[in-house]
Amino acid sequence: MDSRSATYYRQDLALVHHVGFGFHADRVAPGILKLLGPILERNGLVVELGCGSGLLTRYLTDAGHRVIATDASPAMLALAHETAPNVEEFAELVLPDDAIPACDAVVAVGHPFSYLADEESIDRAFVAAAEALRPGGVLAVDICDLEWGVARRDAANLGRVGDEWAIITEFSMPSPARFVRQMAVFVRNQDGSWRRDDERHDNVLIDTSRLPGLLANHEVDATVASSFGAEALPIGLRAVVGHRRTP
Repeated sequence: MDSRSATYYRQDLALVHHVGFGFHADRVAPGILKLLGPILERNGLVVELGCGSGLLTRYLTDAGHRVIATDASPAMLALAHETAPNVEEFAELVLPDDAIPACDAVVAVGHPFSYLADEESIDRAFVAAAEALRPGGVLAVDICDLEWGVARRDAANLGRVGDEWAIITEFSMPSPARFVRQMAVFVRNQDGSWRRDDERHDNVLIDTSRLPGLLANHEVDATVASSFGAEALPIGLRAVVGHRRTP
């Protein structure tokens, strides 16, 4: 397993992400559920990669899907247990080396593939996802394109505050293919005092236009789009949607 990936989203940032950033799951859920309609009809198994705190997972299980929810962060999985208790299984899984269970759909939102160490690792993760799919299976993954960095090259620092938390994020781009967030995370203790934890997240940006060719070599016909359905994804975030060929 990649120890670097396992350091992402420790307890405090996982909590802040859960309570303050659930809007992405809300936006993409309708499109994802529509794509997975045929999987639900055949009672297929969905594997969610990078499930986070279970915000999209809950949409999936509420719709009746059978789900294995996975993430590289134990802190996120602990939250997911509470958010989406009706999954078939929770599993700590770190791409690209941990095996993805055989399934009828692979879903990953919040660009978890972009957190991998390099472009080769991202390619390996896509290949692993493609090969885990049964014939007729569906792939639905979002990932950061090179355009993500172009649009945010001069992004100003960002602060957000909730009743019990705050986060300050500094952005940088050490190269055209790497986007960095340096975050100071504050969470209120039970006694009213505040604690701080710092996390740095590196995202690898890729030319997503080459992904359909990569996936075609592994029996998945895919397209790259600006959304999963009618939602508007942030600039530079791409939706990769594919179907495993049937014999």
